This record gives sequence, C-alpha cells and structure tokens, in this order.
Amino acid sequence: MYESYWGLAEKPFQNTFDPRFFYHTAQHRDALMKLSYCIQDGMGSGLLTGIFGCGKTFVVQTVISQLNLERFKIVFISHPPATSIDLLISICAELGDREIMLKVKEAPFAESLIRDSLKNQITNNYLNGKDTVIIIDEAHIINDINIFETIRLLLNFQEKSKFLITLILCGQPELAEKIENLKPLEQRVAVKARIGSLNKEEVVNYIAHRLKVAGRTEPIFTKEAVEFIYESTGGIPRRINRICDLALLSGFSHKDNKIDLGSLQAQTMGSEDKTMKNVYGGTTTVASIFIPETPKVDRKIQSRFIIMDSS
Repeated sequence: MYESYWGLAEKPFQNTFDPRFFYHTAQHRDALMKLSYCIQDGMGSGLLTGIFGCGKTFVVQTVISQLNLERFKIVFISHPPATSIDLLISICAELGDREIMLKVKEAPFAESLIRDSLKNQITNNYLNGKDTVIIIDEAHIINDINIFETIRLLLNFQEKSKFLITLILCGQPELAEKIENLKPLEQRVAVKARIGSLNKEEVVNYIAHRLKVAGRTEPIFTKEAVEFIYESTGGIPRRINRICDLALLSGFSHKDNKIDLGSLQAQTMGSEDKTMKNVYGGTTTVASIFIPETPKVDRKIQSRFIIMDSS
C-alpha cells in the first residue's frame, strides 16, 4: 500500500520470517553461533531463551535455513503437545511413520510401540548418513514433568559415543528456570543462549537495516522518532516492527516526507476513540502498538509441527 510512496520495493517491517531481514546484533550472532555449533557438531541438546518478541524463532529459522537438508532430518514442533505420548507420536509421524496413530489405537502397549518406531527411524537416519534434529518451540508452556523426562530420555539414543538426536528447546525465560530445577536434564544441555531486547544503538541500526533491505537507503525516521520508538517498544523487535509499519502507513496517508517525533506522538493522542485501517485488513487502535503484549496459549492446541527434508 505505502511501498512506492516511501521508495520501498517491499514492506520492511513484517513480522514474518525472511532471512534477508535478520539483523545480527551481538546477542543474536552469539545465539546463532551456539545453536549452529550444537547441531553441526552433534552436541546433544541446546537451549535458547528470551523474552517474547525478541527474535527467538527468527534465530531458529535462520539456523534451519543454513543447514544442509541432505545431511539433516529436521522436525520443528511449534507448540509442545499436552502429554509425553503425544510428543513422541508427533515426532514419529514427522520422521516418517505416518501410520503411527493407527498402530497406537490397535496396540495394547502403545508406549513401547511408539518408542520402538522412534528408535528405528532415528537409527535408519544414522545408517543413511542423516542426523536427526528435533526443535521444540514455545517449550516454556510445558508444565508436565513427564514431558521433560521424555525429552531427557530421547538423548539416550546414542551410537558409539555419538548422539543420534540433537534436541533444541526454545522458550521464554521461565523455561531456563524449569530446566534448572530438573538437574538430570539440565546437566545434559550442552549449549545455552539467551536473547534480550535491543539497546538504543541496536534499534537505530535495526530500523536502518530493514529499510535498506526493502530498498531504501535514505532515512525515513528522524533521530527523535527513533528514540521515541526505542522508549515506546522497550527495544523488542516485534513491537518495533508494529509501530514502524503503522507509522509508515500513517505517514503515507498524511503525505509526510519524514516520520518525526510529532507524527508518532500524534498517533497516540485520542487513541481511545480513533482507529485506523491497517495493512493486514480490519482496523487497529493506534495506541495498541505501544501496549506490551501478553502471550496467549491455546491449550486446545496439541501440537503443530513442520518437517523439513530433502526427500
């Protein structure tokens, strides 16, 4: 809608994964390096934590995009299942046993059957020269200790002192606290990384980087506007994207040449009664972009997963 007006080839502040827009701060580079090392060198297990909206999933997807899918069999579980059995079923199904649900219904000893299926698939991957990588996102919502115990037992799949699985857990900071209290699991986590919010300088560079990737080298946001964005968002990338996207839309509608402090402040005045159409359809209360989000989890969601493979 506003791209051509601002001299952009595409929208620069979408909250979707695109590795071109990944801005490498020191902490993001550190997390990217640690997770890549954990997977490439078969270290067994890794942990990535950070506040919501800071770019954890972006880092994980960047790691995945850099892996050779002829060498790695990757299962990405975006929401952990409600039970340990459901977790194993999800992994089995995405590793290739598409009939596992039917087998479980007909088997008197379901858990044993599931573990046998999982072991066979992981072993076959190893014999075929493939490393199995399992990534569980939003792992902080796990409250059942049996699921954590199942995760720990997955790391028992080894062959000649080599882990047959690399397991990556991602979630909000409370995930680290939960694992810290489970010493048998905590001691098996070889690599730990944490991501926080961006500082003021990083916010300046983050905005400039995204604009450049989208085709604009000249600044659109004034120095004062960027400082306001930093203060309003707390340096959280997801919030930065939202406020910048709506600011560009508002600037386009008002035919502004720049996004300055005044235009950003004007968006928040009288916001209780004012809404504006957003680029996603529908309307958005402008001030809502400044209000911290509270993560919501649909407990009815058992599991959602994505499989990536060369075959």
